[in-house]
Amino acid sequence: MKKRSLSFYLLAAFFGLFILFLYGPMITIFILSLQGPDGNLTFPVRSFGVYWLGQVFQEQRVGNFIEPFQRSLMLGAIVTVLVASMSLLAAMSFRQRFRGATLLFYLTIASLIVPSILISLGLGVMFQVLGWPTNWFSSGLGAHLTWTLPIAFLIMLGIFNRFNPTYEEAAKDLGANDTKTFWEIILPLILPSLVGVGLLTFTLSYDEFTRTSLVSGQYNTLPLEIFGMTTNVTSPALYAVGTLTTLFSFSLIAIAFFAYRRFSEKSS
Repeated sequence: MKKRSLSFYLLAAFFGLFILFLYGPMITIFILSLQGPDGNLTFPVRSFGVYWLGQVFQEQRVGNFIEPFQRSLMLGAIVTVLVASMSLLAAMSFRQRFRGATLLFYLTIASLIVPSILISLGLGVMFQVLGWPTNWFSSGLGAHLTWTLPIAFLIMLGIFNRFNPTYEEAAKDLGANDTKTFWEIILPLILPSLVGVGLLTFTLSYDEFTRTSLVSGQYNTLPLEIFGMTTNVTSPALYAVGTLTTLFSFSLIAIAFFAYRRFSEKSS
């Protein structure tokens, strides 16, 4: 049996510390959320239970979690649909060289360079100058698009850079027009990647805090509501929100995975 070197054990230890650093906070939140009525915000855990998971759906001392969750869910769904369609069309247009393509590309990704708080501040000032009220579904939507759309656009560019154009050429040789080629050739081939882009987009929008902080209006999204409650809600209910939202995110991934598997089986 080959003897392992010291560097192997050092690398393994480093990787273990990295995993602990990455998932340790999440595991801690899971444990602290599974407490009984006498639960505390810190260790040691006094009793185990699901009491605080149920308290999430009740009225809190200041504010509540249900309505902000609904707003974040709706906003994330809107952003996902818009970004998936817009990034797909934009990436397809960049498959052909056109005048001003380089300038348009850098303008598209410029918002990724600017600090998030400045994006939020700039949108707030713009809405104020134009006399438009700031709301989570208008200015908040615009703030989320400045973050999610460039990322999705870059991913879709990479997808189309690896796309084999001979499939399109074969379809056109058989008499298919551009619309039929897109719906029957291009879209089915890139659909798994497009679903992945949609899931990533939803996650980025659902968790976004900084870009929404100054333009959400009088109604908070879930991250803003949680931040506002950190100085008022002194109970494991905050940890329970983290546990439930994590389970919710994993559920969306599982649903998308099995839906795609089912769709693939029917298609074949």
